[in-house]
Amino acid sequence: MTKHVETLALVFALSLGSTVIARTQEKPSAPAPPRPAVLAPPALLAAVTPLKVQVVIGRYQGEKKVSSMPYTLTLQAGGHGSLRMGAKIPVAMLTMANVPKDAPAAGPLQYQDVGTNIDCNASEMEGGRFSVNITIDDASVYPDDQNGTTRGNPSFRQFRAVNSMVLKNGETGQFTSATDKVTGETVRVDVTLTVIK
Repeated sequence: MTKHVETLALVFALSLGSTVIARTQEKPSAPAPPRPAVLAPPALLAAVTPLKVQVVIGRYQGEKKVSSMPYTLTLQAGGHGSLRMGAKIPVAMLTMANVPKDAPAAGPLQYQDVGTNIDCNASEMEGGRFSVNITIDDASVYPDDQNGTTRGNPSFRQFRAVNSMVLKNGETGQFTSATDKVTGETVRVDVTLTVIK
């Protein structure tokens, strides 16, 4: 009986060992192929229309052009573009009497922003037209003389315009026009819209 049990145990051990050896010799299963990326149907992909908006701020004395400053913003239809360009000018808050011209300014200084800030957004309309909304803030220093120099504490001029206009590709429109009460100078703002291909 003991030999019979030993024989059965030996047969069982051999069959178990051969199963383990057979399983270890099997080839490992190949990894599953990667799943393809799911793309949205073409109808759901929104068309993006890139735009270039040029803003030209021109200053005129009568019909004579004094200056012309172009600014360009690139944005998408339905998007927003911003431009900030300028400097800070120191202005003395207190002055003393009988101070020599070469002496430094007395008292604390306050800094005044000068420059141009433009915010723009555009939305596409039917018929290849675009509604363009623009906000312009422009601050500059009044010159003391015809040469454009400034002495002492400067005076500042401020121009702000908020408006909307409808333009087609390649079209230019006058955004606004205003006359300065102090100098009689006229500020004209022209806007050109271009669809970037």
